[in-house]
Amino acid sequence: ILTNLFMVIVLKDTLEKRGALGQIKARIRAEVFNALDDQSEPRPPLSHENLLINELIREYLEYNKYKYAASVLTSESGQPEVPLDRQFLAKELNIIEDASGKSVPLLYGIISHFLHGGKEESTQNTLPKVSLLNYPKQNLGKPPTERNQK
Repeated sequence: ILTNLFMVIVLKDTLEKRGALGQIKARIRAEVFNALDDQSEPRPPLSHENLLINELIREYLEYNKYKYAASVLTSESGQPEVPLDRQFLAKELNIIEDASGKSVPLLYGIISHFLHGGKEESTQNTLPKVSLLNYPKQNLGKPPTERNQK
């Protein structure tokens, strides 16, 4: 019995060190959610604003490799499976991106804009040209998932 218990402890520790345990737990949560999700109850229609907000969140989740959280968001919200085109999303939100901003989710630029009080640009509804130093370093150089045009 102690040998089995020791093996479980070592396995758990190994999975935690590799970062796999969190992914396994997230996958289990997503599968449980999908199994319990009542498909017979129709979802309320998505408003234009909720569609855009959900898409910003999905882009952020996928960029940070929270794919199971993104899967649950898509399923629970009724968001279309195919992501909105990033250029369409930026245009709908009146966002003007610089070259460095295109490598990270739009949500990072929006947050950066408001953290800096919108002082960098005088034009309303225009995101500032922000250095990549303000973005998470672990994801630099990793472009967001290719987005299909809807």
